Amino acid sequence: MSLSFSLRNLLRISGVVLIATGVGLLEAAPVEGTPGTRPTTPPSARSTGPDALAIIASPHVGTDKLDEQIRRAQKQVAAAPDAEVPLLRLGHLFIGKARLSNDPGYYKLAEQCAVLIERAHPDYWDAWLLRGHALAAMHQFTEAETIARRLIAVREYVLDHALLGDALMEQGRLTEAIPAYQQMADLKPGLQAYTRISHVRWLKGDLEGASEMMKLAIESGTPRVAEPMAWASTRLGAYRLQAGNFAEAHQLCARALQLVPEYAPALLMQGRVFLAEKKVVEAIAPLKLAAERNPLPEVQWVLADVLREAGETERALEVEKQLEARGANTDPRSYSLYLATRGIRAEEALRMAQNEMEDRRDIFTYDALAWAQYASGQTAEAAASIERALSEGTQDARLFLHAGVILGGAAKPDEARGNLLRADALRTLLFPSERDLLDRQLSVHSTATTDAGGTSLTSNQTNKNQKNETAE
Repeated sequence: MSLSFSLRNLLRISGVVLIATGVGLLEAAPVEGTPGTRPTTPPSARSTGPDALAIIASPHVGTDKLDEQIRRAQKQVAAAPDAEVPLLRLGHLFIGKARLSNDPGYYKLAEQCAVLIERAHPDYWDAWLLRGHALAAMHQFTEAETIARRLIAVREYVLDHALLGDALMEQGRLTEAIPAYQQMADLKPGLQAYTRISHVRWLKGDLEGASEMMKLAIESGTPRVAEPMAWASTRLGAYRLQAGNFAEAHQLCARALQLVPEYAPALLMQGRVFLAEKKVVEAIAPLKLAAERNPLPEVQWVLADVLREAGETERALEVEKQLEARGANTDPRSYSLYLATRGIRAEEALRMAQNEMEDRRDIFTYDALAWAQYASGQTAEAAASIERALSEGTQDARLFLHAGVILGGAAKPDEARGNLLRADALRTLLFPSERDLLDRQLSVHSTATTDAGGTSLTSNQTNKNQKNETAE
């Protein structure tokens, strides 16, 4: 299939959207160099200690196919430590291991591979791209942007535009990111471009268009490169969940798990689909395995909620202990949201959200900041931040819930009610504790509206929802 996208097509808005944590889709670049004019001034590489080579070549442990590939690449690097191709290959294998294991330490190893190449070959472009990818994965988006722009100035390569678009998007500069993604589509239509176009459409409120592009991404991919295909299948499953098509969402999760067994994002999505179907007990197993494979706050939070829903309070407390022991280090933004939602350690939640804003200014970081500000009693500041979070038109249950609560506190009852109703329409995407908060807020606003002589907030929908929640 040969497709050409205009900027207008990329941004076509036709429908409505879920919860996103960024794209992070850059696959390993080919180890061959890309022809073109050599640059005269390479971006400055980070210094690396004298033991860097020993660290990256230290025998890797593990039993799967990727682990064996890493060990073979390490032997090649040890035999030819100044050769750029073995180092580049090892760096990309570390990137792949980081994505599958959810261990960010492998991104640091990948960065060191790139730095070692640049030390001996300072004008080796593919090493710049490897380092830029590693930096973006470690949320050092400004540095990644610098590398991407210098690469684009000297060559025309699809993954350079991918890196630039991703770095800009994570900094909240979506308008600037769109031309980079468009250039990707113009240079090489395929999974890399389609997944990003899909995400932009999702952010802009176009669920139908996002699904359309993600289907094209899956069709253009290959099972031989399994993880990106599994990611795309999982993400399409999320879109189908939002659309209320639970059966298709389950099928897509199963496909992702067939491609990559015990793939944590697919397990998380599978658990969330069960939860949307009110199959609380069935949700526990995939969420538990997802938390074992990827113990991030977002995963542990929903697992703890589901365990409580199932009456397993002690197990829920154990999971929350683990979350609170590691959350600040593994994912400060999600942990800040968790603390603010739980109503605990508001100052810590605010500090983490503010720190995240230094590097990452997308709508979801503004949401975390707004929620922490509100929890800390900074209602006016929270109202301004949540307006920024809503600015792209993203249809997200959590964004709407937070907006409803915050704007209610800011004495904007009409806007608060509107956002709570939007959250209610997407309630299957919320965690159980968030649904409880939504129901309390709907009840408050419904009572306030009725007491003021108006009609009930949701024309009896609130009572219906509360009955459904009790039935769960």
